[in-house]
Amino acid sequence: MLLAGRFLLPQTPQLILDSIAFERDDSLLFSGICLSLESGDVLQIEGPNGVGKTTLLRILSTALMPTAGKLLWQGSDVARHRQLYLQNIMFLGHLPGLKQSLSPTENLVWWRRIHRDHSPLKNEEILGSLGLCGYEDIPCYALSAGQQRRAVLARLLVTEAPLWILDEPFTAIDKQGVADLEALLIAHARRGGMAVLSTHQDLGIANVRRFPLVASAEVV
Repeated sequence: MLLAGRFLLPQTPQLILDSIAFERDDSLLFSGICLSLESGDVLQIEGPNGVGKTTLLRILSTALMPTAGKLLWQGSDVARHRQLYLQNIMFLGHLPGLKQSLSPTENLVWWRRIHRDHSPLKNEEILGSLGLCGYEDIPCYALSAGQQRRAVLARLLVTEAPLWILDEPFTAIDKQGVADLEALLIAHARRGGMAVLSTHQDLGIANVRRFPLVASAEVV
């Protein structure tokens, strides 16, 4: 798949998690998370359900703040420079995130207007490349879960964000959809982008990094 442009990022850590911890309901969910991502990295967060994978990704998206530790983007504290950081990330949660009364085309048009993307790709070209040819103008509530997931993934084809944060992106999509998304991730990394994702899927991506997340049993 063709993605416009290339990210001009130095081969040094762009994203650093410095001793990240998170407390929930007076219990420490996890602590001491130290990670770094460089240009071209694809990082898979692994672990059983309930260990905190979604929580960690939401911290990366700034939807949650860590109880302790720092998140650094290009050496700057994200807590102090949040808006600049948000301009450089694409976060897709495990929920569809679509307006159900709108079609895939209308959802994509709405998203592109809000984010003011400059991609030359046309909406029908984007949706067709993801297997939605013939479904572009059907309201999303009438689509299958897999088709809705593809409609969301269309945003990856037009975003200019170098850092993708994806929570269970392979949910509900078929074998071809898995291959299409893997191709997107590979192309993004080759352009110099980065991705952090959680999935139970065995990825067909060479040199993917894996981080096993371990829950803390500590009560605070």
